[in-house]
Amino acid sequence: MDIEATLPNQRNKPGRWPVSQPADLDTVHERVTDELYVQRAGERALHELVLDSIRHDLEQQPTGPSAQAKARIWCAQVLAIGDGVAAVKRKAA
Repeated sequence: MDIEATLPNQRNKPGRWPVSQPADLDTVHERVTDELYVQRAGERALHELVLDSIRHDLEQQPTGPSAQAKARIWCAQVLAIGDGVAAVKRKAA
């Protein structure tokens, strides 16, 4: 038997047995899973909100060709935003 584990008032070193307070992995897993679910639901809601906004704008167009033209404008604007964000992140890295 390890002499350090038998001495009173002696702290166990990390990675040694027996541990005085074992981790409850079930509750940690449940909490992390719940947090990830809420985060993913929020991201999905934002995604749907943005797409619904674009869809609403396209549906407001009077003709099919004007809706396609507006969709191309949306695409160009989104690509421009993406290029700007990418440039900022490249400078930060």
